[in-house]
Amino acid sequence: MTDIEIARKAEILNIKKVAKVLKIDEDDLEYYGKYKAKIDLNILKKLDKKDGKLILVTSINPTPFGEGKTTMSIGIHDGFRKLGLNSLAVLREPSLGPVFGIKGGAAGGGYSQVIPMEDINLHFTGDMHAIGAANNLLCAAIDNHIFQGNELNIDKDRILFNRCVDMNDRALRDIMVGLNLGKDVVHENHYCITVATEIMAILCLARDLSDLKNRISNILFAFDLSGKPLFVRDLHVEEAMCILLKDAIKPNLVQTLENNPVLIHGGPFANIAHGCNSLIATKLGLKLADYVITEAGFGADLGAEKFLDIKCRIGNLKPSVIVINATIRSLKYNGGMSKDELDNVNLDYLSKGICNLKVHILNMKKYLDNVIVCLNKFAFDSDEEIDFVRQFCSSLGCAFEVCDSYALGSKGAIDISKKIAKMCENEKEFHLLYDENETIKDKISRVSFEIYHAKKVNYMPLALEEISHLEKLGLDKLPICVAKTQYSISDDSKKLGFPSDYEITVRDVKVSNGAGFIVVYMGKIMTMPGLSKKPAYENMHIDDDGVITGLF
Repeated sequence: MTDIEIARKAEILNIKKVAKVLKIDEDDLEYYGKYKAKIDLNILKKLDKKDGKLILVTSINPTPFGEGKTTMSIGIHDGFRKLGLNSLAVLREPSLGPVFGIKGGAAGGGYSQVIPMEDINLHFTGDMHAIGAANNLLCAAIDNHIFQGNELNIDKDRILFNRCVDMNDRALRDIMVGLNLGKDVVHENHYCITVATEIMAILCLARDLSDLKNRISNILFAFDLSGKPLFVRDLHVEEAMCILLKDAIKPNLVQTLENNPVLIHGGPFANIAHGCNSLIATKLGLKLADYVITEAGFGADLGAEKFLDIKCRIGNLKPSVIVINATIRSLKYNGGMSKDELDNVNLDYLSKGICNLKVHILNMKKYLDNVIVCLNKFAFDSDEEIDFVRQFCSSLGCAFEVCDSYALGSKGAIDISKKIAKMCENEKEFHLLYDENETIKDKISRVSFEIYHAKKVNYMPLALEEISHLEKLGLDKLPICVAKTQYSISDDSKKLGFPSDYEITVRDVKVSNGAGFIVVYMGKIMTMPGLSKKPAYENMHIDDDGVITGLF
């Protein structure tokens, strides 16, 4: 059966029954139909329990085929529950851009899914739309202020905040706004995808509604004609933006195919933004469960590094275990094997590409020594190939286990779940990679040399100018969030495996003052993806009864 057929055959429980598993009172639920609910933030004031163990699931560098990180996270959670352990998965919301573009649905797969799958992949509870509305309200307020006389003397050529839409639309990357409104209003602007916005990052890093409003008010949106920085609080629009986000800030409760509870909330891209679900959902999960399984976007060089150096720093979090998801297919791809042959057994290409797994093991052990590689098993993986990966991990002193939750659900994740639970009992010291008070260039160097393994960092003139400017403004003592390709540890998507002896290029640097980090743009990364020649939407259908096919 296809993933969507499996999801439709599952017995889905009323969300009230799922909430009872976590001992959530009905008064703390806001229902979105029978199978989805938001959780009122006041519940955090009632919960008086020691925080559970935090388990981070990350991955080797992604390939065009997907590595199944979400599938594995759900499988491990179901495995924990099968063992009678009080676990909770805390995941990100899918973006409509990838859903209709290359990737398709992002709610797990096979017998390791979250449901209702169609809702989660599409409009869900409206969080993405609320974030987009708040973002674009600010853009409208900026342009209206200029049109109405420009009391703040906004320099229209130095507006830093862009419009957004939750769709891959390359035609909107560069636009002109204010046409026919006079030369004092017309200016260049840009669109980015909603999940790459600062508003999304703020929602996912805010502690509560008050902190959300404070972070929004601190957004640096432009400079005036004299070079003075202008913040959202100067426009008096932060209250209105917060009103649009008053429901979006509440975590969403759904369930797995095995009716285990899952929180899904927030979804910033990891190749552009910090790539983690909301801090509120994670903190709530740690109070509701003894074990929280969460994921970071894309490869460990992007998502995990940002989870550890940004989210853990801001939220005072400490992971107990880091799980590195890998597939034999992806390792062979990193070794240069052609797409058409990846299902074939080939130890030569596997031995060439397994260096990509090595770099992520070495990197993650710099933060925490409790690291385990989890091989996401495919039907065409041979025992010989699996043993090769197992022995390789052993040679690096890294734990290893196979997960087959895609085909078997929780039964296929029992062994990995047992190992992770055991590792949680043996706490290790957690380290951040750098001090946020270091210079911007020092922080960039630390990440570039220790995580990307570059031999040199080059700076474009614009990047150097922006760094100097941020230092003069006193906005430089923040963690960095690198925006680069997800397909390589380098800034070049074609450098697969474990590239070395290469130089990395910093193209631009901007501050997301509200979110609380500095974005460092490397290589050719763009904040608005485009659609492929054969987008996923071409294979989607809906019949006269509203039944959807091809979404997953």
